[in-house]
Amino acid sequence: MNMRALMMILATVVVSLFVLVTAYSQEDMTSVDNSDFSNPQRAPADFRHDPHNEAAGIEQCNECHHVYEDGKKLEDESSEGERCSDCHTIEAQGNQPGLMKAFHMNCKGCHEKENKGPVMCGECHVKSKL
Repeated sequence: MNMRALMMILATVVVSLFVLVTAYSQEDMTSVDNSDFSNPQRAPADFRHDPHNEAAGIEQCNECHHVYEDGKKLEDESSEGERCSDCHTIEAQGNQPGLMKAFHMNCKGCHEKENKGPVMCGECHVKSKL
């Protein structure tokens, strides 16, 4: 087997594993990861990925996992598999909102637009029962 064929097989395996890990990690998701915030003021937002999308009728990943270029959403692109903080820093950068505002614009903004889902702080940021 030549080196090129071996590299193609290896690349296929790596991509397949990445896709599988990403898909299964969302299945088990119970809250939005807030570990990028050094001193979070609230509990992580309660969020169960698959049940949410099923109830909301969301079929396209880029509905939430968006990609913008020059201020315009690219309809055929998805940031699936990336963390929100890969693009959004804690503080706003020019026209790009900071991480907290990005979360709220994406989630709360959709809930307000669709007139469905929680919009008050305590409805998403539920304190755990210890």
